[in-house]
Amino acid sequence: MKGLPYFKHNPQEAGPQYLEDLAAGYWFSEALFTAVELEVFTILDTGGKSVPELAEALKLHPRGLERFLHALCALGLLTADGTYYFNTKLSSEYLVKDKSNYQGDSILWRRQLFSGWQDLSKCLEAGERINYASSEEEPEQLARRSRKYISAMDNVARTKVQEIVPFFEGLPLAGKLLDVGAGSGAMAAGFLERFPALTATVLDLSHVLDFTRELMDKRGFGERIIYCPANILEPWPVQHQGFDLVILSNIIHAYSEGEIPAVLERAANCLKTEGLLLIHDFFPEHYPEKAALFDLNMFINTYNGKIFSQTWVRQELAGVKLFTTELIPLATDTAVIFAAKKAENFGTLRLDAKSRLQARIKDLGFREVALISTENIHIPDWAELKCRFGCERYGKPHCPPNSPSPGKTREVLQDFTQALLLEGEPPARTFQRQVLQAEKAAFAAGFHKAFAYWAGPCAICETCTTDGTCRNPRDARPSMEGAGIDVYETVRRAGLSLRTLPQQGDYVKYFALVLLE
Repeated sequence: MKGLPYFKHNPQEAGPQYLEDLAAGYWFSEALFTAVELEVFTILDTGGKSVPELAEALKLHPRGLERFLHALCALGLLTADGTYYFNTKLSSEYLVKDKSNYQGDSILWRRQLFSGWQDLSKCLEAGERINYASSEEEPEQLARRSRKYISAMDNVARTKVQEIVPFFEGLPLAGKLLDVGAGSGAMAAGFLERFPALTATVLDLSHVLDFTRELMDKRGFGERIIYCPANILEPWPVQHQGFDLVILSNIIHAYSEGEIPAVLERAANCLKTEGLLLIHDFFPEHYPEKAALFDLNMFINTYNGKIFSQTWVRQELAGVKLFTTELIPLATDTAVIFAAKKAENFGTLRLDAKSRLQARIKDLGFREVALISTENIHIPDWAELKCRFGCERYGKPHCPPNSPSPGKTREVLQDFTQALLLEGEPPARTFQRQVLQAEKAAFAAGFHKAFAYWAGPCAICETCTTDGTCRNPRDARPSMEGAGIDVYETVRRAGLSLRTLPQQGDYVKYFALVLLE
């Protein structure tokens, strides 16, 4: 599964082992929780330590600790050199306290959500969340819990904004920014650090802003930030059409479909004519597994939070007369949508055309759309033998020898550096038509050299001619394997999975290739 490297199997392909890996998922998380809680990585940041040294520092028994450290090594969080243990690069950057990218608070917050997940069946029976904070909770307790949550979200936001700011790289971004439901203010801070001509207004509940102010003052932003106490679900006490950039980061999923339209309308009203609205959130189109589980978490642990599709969000934005970009995936588990009063406002952004194209093509119905280097397309000399000896379609239109030879395919790839690898499923005719749509979308996006290789013999027409003359050469394309490409090796190099089928009726995958440039 994407994003879960310890699950070795695609759920469509695997059997009991995949189920076992799912069932044991809490082993992985609990090992991480415990290591962060014990501050193992912070202690090791000063240098390698032996089991006895760590046992003394952590006040733990050496025998159990050694086995725990071995597990952390297996998870890639530590490495061992002889009898000494060291942080890996990942742990050193993200799991050492007081470092700028520290994620420990966010990780431990996930642990606090576990009690709610234990009541999942009861929530399903009730049709709603069943555990709420006690009404008898003291104000100090509420404040501590709120601060823990804001600190956890600050960990995440600090890394997310590093992925988002580059969309504006090199632009003379100036004027006023409105960060709505900011929590820690990390989103606003990321923009203020990069663009000195910006000022920011942070809008949130008053008790949240008290802690936000503390965090932002430590970062030295002082008078560049205005703090605006308000309930997001009520009218916002900010200037109408007064902002060049409005940010809704992880806001959409926090509310219901009955509440979000009003939030989007208020955001639209705050935008200047030349302004931009940035929506950052989880979307099922980008990371379906994480989005689905996050949606379930909102069901269990919030009042009415929910994950929405990018289609729904964009429709709602259109309803408040805003133009939108396609969903733009980030390298991590979230994605962004930009909106504006004028479509030409997007022209100033540094949007990656390939990322936008990937999202557009995935919406055509493909399971995966991976951007790959053409250097990873493997073209051996034996692939054509599989067609010549073993396929009844050999000699038919667009099949060998009436398709590009391995040598010709190698020559063609010399004029390309990148391609999209598309994963789909039967039936063949539907898949091949989707591939043609993908090629057309690539051409329309400006990739004038776009050319597709699909899977299997041509199935575009209901029936094929008997005289060997193609009636539809405009829509016909060669298959990857028919053009000499080793599909299995190419898929493996792309980080996707493909295997031979041990028995008839097993799940079938199709792969296609769209050369871009």
